[in-house]
Order: sequence, then structure tokens, then C-alpha cells
Amino acid sequence: MESEQAILALAALAQSTRLDVFRLLAKHEPEGLPAGEIAKALTVPQNTMSSHLAILSRAGLVTARRFSRSIVYRADLKAFQSVVLFMLRDCCDGRPEICGPLIEDLTPCCAPKPRRKAHV
Repeated sequence: MESEQAILALAALAQSTRLDVFRLLAKHEPEGLPAGEIAKALTVPQNTMSSHLAILSRAGLVTARRFSRSIVYRADLKAFQSVVLFMLRDCCDGRPEICGPLIEDLTPCCAPKPRRKAHV
């Protein structure tokens, strides 16, 4: 990731409504939410929400897909991961005693479900 892309993503998240939108969409992965539901959930006028979603989309943090008459937005968690990894690259000059606790705190709150073995 280039510095300019990281700056664009961080700037997009540096506004309270957009941060709330991204967090809401992350909670609704992988299904996503229609724009109207996002606006309603956050009590933001739809035209204002459209502007926020456009900024997040240009920053590469959300994706949109049209389904009939509605547009469903999803958080791009891979893009967010790239931003976080960009910020942590060269963390603490490679000293594990400093960056270890930080990395531990970043461990996901929910472990992935174990895959079932197929019976043959």
C-alpha cells in the first residue's frame, strides 16, 4: 500500500458518521446493507449518507453492488487490513516486547469456526 492510499483511507474514517458507517458495515459482513438501511440505522438523511458512502468508496473501504432498485454496500475488510498493516509495518523497530501486546490486542474477538471434515 502506498502512503497516499493510506492517507485517503484514514481521512475517510476520520469523520464520526463515516466511522460509524464502516463499523456498521463490518458488523453486517458478508451480506452488507442497502444504503437506505444504513441511513435509517444511523439517523442520517439519505442524501447526506450518499456523500459519506461515496467518500468511503473512493477511499477503497466500501464496495457497492446494485440489486434491483437498491444498492448494497459492504465493508472491504481486505482494504482495511491493508491500512492497518501499513500502519504497523516496521512496528516498534521489530522489538517484540513492545509490539507483542499491540499485536495480541488485534487478535480477532471471535475465532473462526472449525471446518467440518467431509465424509468420504
